[in-house]
Amino acid sequence: MKSLLSRFRRSPKPAFTAPLAPEEPLALIGDVHGTAALLDGLLARLKDEAPEHRVIMLGDYVDRGDHAAAVLRRLMALDAVCVMGNHEAMCLDFLDKPARAGERWLRNGGLQTLASFGIGGLGLAPTGEQLEEAADRLSEAMGAEMIAWLRGLPMSHASGNVVAIHAGGDPLTPISEQRSQDCLWGHPRFASEPRSDGMWVAHGHVIVPEPSAAAGRIAVDTGAYATGCLTAALVEEGSVRFLQHRAEKSGPGA
Repeated sequence: MKSLLSRFRRSPKPAFTAPLAPEEPLALIGDVHGTAALLDGLLARLKDEAPEHRVIMLGDYVDRGDHAAAVLRRLMALDAVCVMGNHEAMCLDFLDKPARAGERWLRNGGLQTLASFGIGGLGLAPTGEQLEEAADRLSEAMGAEMIAWLRGLPMSHASGNVVAIHAGGDPLTPISEQRSQDCLWGHPRFASEPRSDGMWVAHGHVIVPEPSAAAGRIAVDTGAYATGCLTAALVEEGSVRFLQHRAEKSGPGA
């Protein structure tokens, strides 16, 4: 009986023990979501405190916050690697298929992005005609260069054994074979299954109360648009530390 039970007993998952080994020092920045002032503040601090670190943006630059247009313009002018987030994908879907994809995007912060480009007048249940018109106006306001930049964002970027993927991906699939869906929206196994290839995955997408680096996962989305705190993970050979920039308080008691 003992041997029969042991047959069905699951083997323990192997511990993730790979040391951090990027090709160069990295500054991996979590979801900005239209918080242009926080982005500018964090970039300024990185220039002073970690000038040798290569800036890697982890996706979700638009929606929810009020200054998506300014964020996109800043990133386009920045010498940084920017990966695609699910909110950029939703924005592009809206431009391509406004009547079909519009309501979903608007419910998830698209209204704020439209407003940042000077486009208003839409509620959460617009008509197809209104969505088509808004998409045309957004396309014109963004311009061909910005739209091409958004379409060209990679799903991931690797440096040594550190890879940036917005939502983490599938831990049982090689990095080069990840599905776009898993990169943008996550995978059910991501938080529970360690990778077996020694790759550390830096990600955003899921808001965490504190950034962390453990078991091959580096989580840096501290909910900038809601908390006023934008986080960068500073990754070097064998170590990671976090740098945070917080919104300045104003008003009584600040």
